[in-house]
Amino acid sequence: MTDTAVAKKSWVDRFLDGIERVCNKLPPPAILFCWLFLIVAVIGAIFTVTDFSMINPAISDPAKAVVKSQNLFSATGLQWLLDNMIKNFTGFAPLGLVITMTLAIGMCEESGLLLAMLSKCMRNVPPALVPFVIAFLGTVGNIASDTAMVVIPPMAAIVYMGVGKHPVVGMINGYAGAQAGFTANLMIAGTDSLLQGLTNQAIKGFIPDSTFTVDVTCNWFFMIASTFLCTLVIGGVCTWLVEPRFGKYEGGAGDATIEELNDHQKKGLRRAGWVALVYIALLVIGFFFGPLAKIMPDGSRAFVGSPMLKGLIPLLFFFFALPGIVYGYSAGTIKNSGDLNKGMVKQAAAMGGYVVFCFFAGQFNMLFNWTKLGTMLAIGGADFLKGIGFTGTSMCVAFILLAMFVNLFVSSGSAKWAIFAPIFVPMFMLLGYHPGFTQLLYRLGDSPTNCFTPMSPYIWMVLSVAQAKYMKDIKIGTLVANLVPIAFFMQIAWIIFFIVWDYFGLPIGPGVYATLPAGVLPPM
Repeated sequence: MTDTAVAKKSWVDRFLDGIERVCNKLPPPAILFCWLFLIVAVIGAIFTVTDFSMINPAISDPAKAVVKSQNLFSATGLQWLLDNMIKNFTGFAPLGLVITMTLAIGMCEESGLLLAMLSKCMRNVPPALVPFVIAFLGTVGNIASDTAMVVIPPMAAIVYMGVGKHPVVGMINGYAGAQAGFTANLMIAGTDSLLQGLTNQAIKGFIPDSTFTVDVTCNWFFMIASTFLCTLVIGGVCTWLVEPRFGKYEGGAGDATIEELNDHQKKGLRRAGWVALVYIALLVIGFFFGPLAKIMPDGSRAFVGSPMLKGLIPLLFFFFALPGIVYGYSAGTIKNSGDLNKGMVKQAAAMGGYVVFCFFAGQFNMLFNWTKLGTMLAIGGADFLKGIGFTGTSMCVAFILLAMFVNLFVSSGSAKWAIFAPIFVPMFMLLGYHPGFTQLLYRLGDSPTNCFTPMSPYIWMVLSVAQAKYMKDIKIGTLVANLVPIAFFMQIAWIIFFIVWDYFGLPIGPGVYATLPAGVLPPM
């Protein structure tokens, strides 16, 4: 990181420098996950030998609800490893997503389309507003689920360079928006549908004969407002705390810069724009008149759960690739198929370190699931909060903090809610709280710490891109140290925002308030 000429660092800078030094001493990601793999294997073996078990409230069958760890150092464990090592790697979801989108975005970047588009759109945007624009795009980008974590950071780096800011700060900003603000959006996203389904299962398990359910929009009002909160907090922290720690970016000879467009570039941009518009039109036609929509029982077409949303990655691949190719041939940056191939190979080559990481991270991730340690951690945390007997606002905040803590170790939000919901939805209902309100509390804790946990594979993707293009000596500690304050301020701001919202009794969704409607619970 560039040194800044300051006489004395603040206590915040000294604290973050300490985090950076400690995290930078971590081994390379592949070796780190080798150690984590071994640690999980040993803990799983200890739990197995001691016959430690827990009850999973998400499973109704008592015989299947008992959760016991599994021992890798056994015949069964050895057979599991031999049978699944290749599958653990090739089935590691972020691998295919990152490589696919890297190739697509690579076509846009190598052809010059990204720079031309940013020059056209961002030239008149004041530099002071850029961090907030990036934070907003990262937050609303979660409509595309994990894709935003892959697409937004590299584009944010180019935007930052175009206005004279450090590109790695742009990557941190975009990544924090996509991760820390993952649960917020202006639109109903797949997350809303997934969590709502689990919430309704918990209600059904608690009151089997009840017809009461929560709708997919039960958190929508609060999440619309949260989108702007995330934009202000993430953009503000990046501007006033993170950016000064990086100083001025000196750049390199091969770095992309935003310059005035020539006639060939303008022609290429127009043609690429027409290709993008035609492509979008085809998608719209496919949704309203073709097979890309989910057909509901009443004959209407839904976006959530549709083939369009499920197939968003290949659709986005062509959305980036086709305009990039057209622009390249029109602007003269791509002259033949060989140039196109070289561009893709160049982008893929920069991800070699990430591929190695995915192999070992995939082994750790699957072992963590196979040993059941993640499930046991979530159950234990939920039981602890239930046992301490908090009520009122303190209980709500404690639940948010519990979800935040568990999220550092178990990245799957749906997996945690599948365990939490059967415990906390009935418990909060008995205390007079709406199930949609309980779901909201969980989401507030499940989101901010996403951005700096090393359990997320996407932080290692950001590190790989930053090393390959902007700071070859950057280590994971630099990213973590600058993402921690974003998560901290985001979590504090969200809790305060929630308390204020609850104090004024505002609806969190259409017709949904914190309190449970009368008549939902049977007479006690």
